[in-house]
Parts: sequence; structure tokens; C-alpha cells
Amino acid sequence: MGKIRSVQLTDTERTQLEDGYHHGPNHQYRMRCLTLLLKSTGLPSIDVSQRTGFCEETINGCMTRWELNKMNSLNIKPGRGRKSILDIKQDADLVREAVKAERQKLSLAKANLEGELGKEFSLKTLKRFLKSLSADTNEYDAV
Repeated sequence: MGKIRSVQLTDTERTQLEDGYHHGPNHQYRMRCLTLLLKSTGLPSIDVSQRTGFCEETINGCMTRWELNKMNSLNIKPGRGRKSILDIKQDADLVREAVKAERQKLSLAKANLEGELGKEFSLKTLKRFLKSLSADTNEYDAV
């Protein structure tokens, strides 16, 4: 068994982490705060992982990020997750035209769009995109 790695916190940092744990913006943020608070007490990573549900590598990575960036390390970085296949800025007009042309059969509109855009996507993706288009339109109508 290796050396137990711990975090040294000042009173201000501890207060900020406790506040983040109780009032953080999302679950992941609160769990990172809890991880650092538990590690500051000297608990081994395996015990912290049992309490938080994180694996030991995640806990050690959280500690490394804390040492580099302090409170900024708790936020989720932008740009994570899968990028959308259809873009509202680029593809909205083509999608509207294709749906107008094939009002009765959305699957035909999908096939035409796949040919024009050179992208493959499911019918469900097209329906979600249309829903987001109508939501954007409804926002403008309300103003």
C-alpha cells in the first residue's frame, strides 16, 4: 500500500468547499467538494471512493486539479459531450425546406436531407431538431 495522499486546506478554502457541498450548482460540483473535504481529513482514496461513488483515479485527478487551480477546478469544462449532428445556424433553412416539401412523410424529408447535407442521422434526431427549431421560433414570437 502506498502513501496516503491528502489535501491541505486553509480555513477559507474549507468554508468555500463546505458551502459548495451544501449549495453547489450541480451534483458533480457538490461531490467534488465532498471528495476534497474527505481527503483533507486524511482518508485513503478507497474509503473516499466508497462514500462518493467515484473511482480512486477520479479522486486522485480531482486532487491534482485542486492543487493546480483551487476553486476553478470544481467547475465542469465547457465543450464536453457529444456535438450535435444538425446545427441550427447552418442547417435550419434546409431542414425547413425539406419538411415543407415532404409534409406527409418525414422519412422522405430525412432521406433528402441526408443527401443534401452529407450527414447521416436518425428520424428521432430530425424530430428533436424540429422541436428545437419550433422552440426557438416560439421564443421570438413571445417577444
